[in-house]
Amino acid sequence: MSAVNDTTFKSSVFLLTGIPGQEDVQNLWISLPFCLNYVISILGNSVILFIIIIDPSLHEPMYIFLSMLGATDLGLSIATIPTILGIFLFNSREISFDACFAQLFFIHLFQCIESSVLLLMAFDRFIAIHEPLRYASILTLPRIARIGLVCMLRGVAVILPLPLLLKRFRYCRANILSHSYCLHVDVMKMACSDIRVNIIYGLFTKLLTMGLDSLLIFLSYIMILKTVLSIASNVECLRALNTCVSHLCAVLIFYTPDIFLSVIYRFGKNSFPLLQSLLVYICLLLPPLL
Repeated sequence: MSAVNDTTFKSSVFLLTGIPGQEDVQNLWISLPFCLNYVISILGNSVILFIIIIDPSLHEPMYIFLSMLGATDLGLSIATIPTILGIFLFNSREISFDACFAQLFFIHLFQCIESSVLLLMAFDRFIAIHEPLRYASILTLPRIARIGLVCMLRGVAVILPLPLLLKRFRYCRANILSHSYCLHVDVMKMACSDIRVNIIYGLFTKLLTMGLDSLLIFLSYIMILKTVLSIASNVECLRALNTCVSHLCAVLIFYTPDIFLSVIYRFGKNSFPLLQSLLVYICLLLPPLL
């Protein structure tokens, strides 16, 4: 890339967008639920982390995985909400290329890590139900720490190429993004170059992370159900299944909007901009809140 193009690249900005079709609505009123979401997400997950850290009785695998989920949700909220509030509170729509690439990296990274943590929690429930006597010896604290580190490194290794691939493009279009934050699929469309590599790699990351994780979670619950059905007592069966309810809810909240959003991006394209925007908000804001 020439020096002229480098200069243009560094001085250029993307323009973020609020909620499509709601431009005439008072931004202050729209910002209130986002502010409330931000406060509850930050305080709620911080309290969860604080309680688990200070209470030695909670230093068990299930609660350690819960603390990982809380830390990931904190990161996702911090990476996402500021630009949303900047638009609705201060009408600040401009974001530099480097800041945009950094934001999309952290958003996709925390989504990838959260998917991994949900898989670990499914594995935790499977071990607790299938091997209750060996549970403590299988999921030791050092082993959990190593597994958590592997999940984080996997996320960084898979997601880091996304902004690096985007930085090599020239952006000569209107550069108006479809959302209040930067996402890979959205920024990619603004490029004036051949984006086939990004399309292929973006699909690869989705299949390798959320696709693979959701499949393994599904298989783990088949094994859990098979184990539970082999329990003679109905009371023990219900007690075992009750330990999985909250995790199942978290899995559904995390994966269901993303599946619908992927279908719309693939087949609906630009036919449903408001629905796309709402689903993206749900994908990024609802899991940390709940």
